[in-house]
Amino acid sequence: MTYQDVITIESGKRGGRPCVRGMRIAVADVLGWLAAGMSEQDILKDYPELTETDIRACLAYAADRERRVVTAK
Repeated sequence: MTYQDVITIESGKRGGRPCVRGMRIAVADVLGWLAAGMSEQDILKDYPELTETDIRACLAYAADRERRVVTAK
């Protein structure tokens, strides 16, 4: 599975920001929780609708986006 199978972008949801499987949980939300020190297990406990695959897809999306930004310079 690739992050493209998990991360969705819908113009009417969260202002068109990338979200997890069409839910209202944005990639930026997940990245922010991780950056704030939450563990994967903490996130899964607080948001049982998420899976480990969802969290890894958010990380993969961010990594791919970063590669594209660096390459474009």
